[in-house]
Amino acid sequence: MRNLDEDNITRAVIGMHAQAGNVRLRELMTSLVQHLHAFARETALTEEEWFQGIRFLTEVGHITTGTRQEFILLSDTLGLSMLVTALNHKKPEGCTESTVFGPFHVEDSPRVELGGDVANGAQGEPCFVCGTVAGLDGRPVPHAELQVWQADEAGYYDVQYGEDVPHRARATLNADAEGNFHFKTIRAEAYPIPHDGPVGRMLEALGRHPWRPAHLHFMITAPGYERLITHVFRNGDRYLDSDAVFGVRSSLIADWVEHPRGAAPDGTHSEVPFYTLAFRFVLNPDGA
Repeated sequence: MRNLDEDNITRAVIGMHAQAGNVRLRELMTSLVQHLHAFARETALTEEEWFQGIRFLTEVGHITTGTRQEFILLSDTLGLSMLVTALNHKKPEGCTESTVFGPFHVEDSPRVELGGDVANGAQGEPCFVCGTVAGLDGRPVPHAELQVWQADEAGYYDVQYGEDVPHRARATLNADAEGNFHFKTIRAEAYPIPHDGPVGRMLEALGRHPWRPAHLHFMITAPGYERLITHVFRNGDRYLDSDAVFGVRSSLIADWVEHPRGAAPDGTHSEVPFYTLAFRFVLNPDGA
């Protein structure tokens, strides 16, 4: 394997993978090499451009931490995350659509009782959320587990404030025996993805903004059903048609209804105006 040139090096690299014991790994790496080499040929990639790409990915790795996942941001802003989601979550009509996971989910979020306060001190206008979890057949899904998380009114998730800040605006709760759920939180607001790193510089160079429309994250699980990872987006948001991570689906847009101060849905008296959101989630049965 000597004297390789631009015409035969791709075949040579692929040939080196022929003995890989993992068939799927061999398939993925063969396709990756083919597309990478084709990209370099098609664009007549220069050495300086190649070095800039290496530096960019190195910077993405350096800024990535347990609470700052720059590689997910890169995947999201290139549309790759949403493409993979679409490929892997094709569902029957009537099921709630999936969308991107995002970089700010936290395992083992605080558990709250049904009707509890998810905000836990996060700043924002009060919002009362309710809804149901059902199957494709219309029957309620009893005791489905819901993980919810969102940014505060300043556009930050709790993990962006540092390790010493308690979890806020995120929680885990269970629906009741009839699939109903309700909790108190804050109104979702539009916010920019972290753009003080290499991904932000990439967006700026491309003339793109870093903003996401206001949304509330949900991850819903129940025995016998596929896990659902999705958002509910606030109707009327200015960024619905230019989401920086391409995650908006029309079926996931809902109204945050404003109410004057007074009696709140949980029976308390609100001294300030508040919002309500209602949404019905439909899960896809396992193996459907």
